[in-house]
Amino acid sequence: MTTTQENVQSRLPNPAVLVPELGDIGRALFKATGNGSLPPTTISLVQLRAGQLVGNTYLTVLHTGNLRRAGESDERITAVASWRDAPHFTEAERTALALVEAVLTPNPHGERVPDDLYAQASTHYDDKALATLAMAIGQVSFFIPLALIGKPLPGVPTAEQWR
Repeated sequence: MTTTQENVQSRLPNPAVLVPELGDIGRALFKATGNGSLPPTTISLVQLRAGQLVGNTYLTVLHTGNLRRAGESDERITAVASWRDAPHFTEAERTALALVEAVLTPNPHGERVPDDLYAQASTHYDDKALATLAMAIGQVSFFIPLALIGKPLPGVPTAEQWR
C-alpha cells in the first residue's frame, strides 16, 4: 500500500543558500573525483551503496537517477544492494563496493579496511585511483549529514527539494 503525504517538506531550507560556501565545496569535490582515474559509473555505484548503507532515500534516489542517466541497466542498479552475490559487477567494482562498506560499517573484529582488502583494491586501482575512490566515498559522506538531518525531498528538482 502506498500512501501520499501532503505538504511534505524538508526539515531545512536549502543549505546552499544558508551556507553559500557549500557550492564551492561541492564543485571542488566533484572536480577531484572526476579526475579521470576512475570510471564515473564506479563512483556512482559506490555513492549509491553509501546511500543504501545509511538508509537514506534521498541519496539512493539521487544516485539511482545518476546511474540511469549514465545508461546503467536496472539489473545493475537494483543489484547494488546485494552486490556480493549478483553477477552484474566487475571485480574492480566489487572491490570498490567492499571498500565503501568497510569505511561506512563498523567492524567489531578489527580494522574497517583491513590489509587484505587494501591489497585487493591495489590490484585493481593505482594509487591515484585509490585516493580518488577514497575521495568519492568522502564526497558522499560529506553530504550524508545534510541528507539525514535536513531530509531533502527525493526525486524532485533541486529547487523543490528544500523548504
